[in-house]
Amino acid sequence: MLITTSRKPSPRTRSFAGSLERVFNSKYINRGKMSMRDVLLKLRASDHTKVAVISEMKGNPSRIEFFNLEGDSILIMDITVSNPMGSGRVKKKELRLRWQLDEPDLRGIGLAPRDNSSTLKETIIYVLEVPEDPVDLIRKDTLKDEMREYSNSNLVLVKDEESKALMEFHDQEGQITGPRIYIHKCRTGD
Repeated sequence: MLITTSRKPSPRTRSFAGSLERVFNSKYINRGKMSMRDVLLKLRASDHTKVAVISEMKGNPSRIEFFNLEGDSILIMDITVSNPMGSGRVKKKELRLRWQLDEPDLRGIGLAPRDNSSTLKETIIYVLEVPEDPVDLIRKDTLKDEMREYSNSNLVLVKDEESKALMEFHDQEGQITGPRIYIHKCRTGD
């Protein structure tokens, strides 16, 4: 996936785009005076199949819009971002998606696919090119029969956080690394 920004991005938006490049198998390109047509031509010349365009409002990243090779909008996410300095390192090739939202509950937090052909989870897996993580259960306490979810992969975790969806990135040790993306609204295509 190629990542680019609006034409004159703020330093915060450029930093966010760079942090996305570090966690996804992607490449950040400085848009400069390129039109959207030029961005799509650059996409076709690369080995990537999608482009993410980060827009901003008042100097902060506010929307990510994903386009395919033909220039059709695939997914639009209205977001706010927290960009903490994480100490962990995500291995891009080993990144997996962990989804902790129920599809019926998505409409309550503004996350719903427009058509019923695919779920939002399937759309995000397709757009981000990140396979789903199989959940393993391990014992939390040997004295009790409590189980907790465990994974030894690098994760993109999507969960419910105060009536918003939250996307976090975790390294193999479970440390949060990379940006925290609060998804306010998400819709597929035009």
